[in-house]
Amino acid sequence: MASNNAIGYMLIEGTETQIRGAALITDMKGFPVDFVRTEPLRPDQLAKILYGESFGKFAKEKLVLESLLEAVETDPQLWICSDPDILLPLRNNSRIKTVLLEESPHVPLDAAGHIEATADPGVFLVQAEPNGNPLRAEFPAGIRPEEIQQTAAAITEAAETMNILEPFSRLEKALSFLATGRA
Repeated sequence: MASNNAIGYMLIEGTETQIRGAALITDMKGFPVDFVRTEPLRPDQLAKILYGESFGKFAKEKLVLESLLEAVETDPQLWICSDPDILLPLRNNSRIKTVLLEESPHVPLDAAGHIEATADPGVFLVQAEPNGNPLRAEFPAGIRPEEIQQTAAAITEAAETMNILEPFSRLEKALSFLATGRA
């Protein structure tokens, strides 16, 4: 796998009847570099019985996430996810900086690139753009302070030329299109 300064987005969604996922790697302008997806995984009755309530977590981590990571041809410098259930497994399986990123209602911080700790362990506010609200960035347990700084720098750099969260809507639309044939 080639390594570059691309940003990776991981989306895994599902219900009790099906789980599916997709990964999109973009360059720093948001242009697609790589896209992979899984077919919908539908557990049969025996799997539901044997795994019980743990089936969803098992399917996300072991079946969907690992399949997506094996399929991507480009290693991003950073993985961004939106699901707390896959934050640590994504980090452990990829060995690449990983962050759960989402919008926050907080008032803007001092300047783009500014980082502020919150009361929640491993959660920081990152001012990605000069204007607008900071992003809520949740990191896997045990992350080193320099990795937080490097991740915030990558987010800030990408936000100069793209909407850093927008690729998630593309992934959702792509999965919907693949499932229904309509965008």
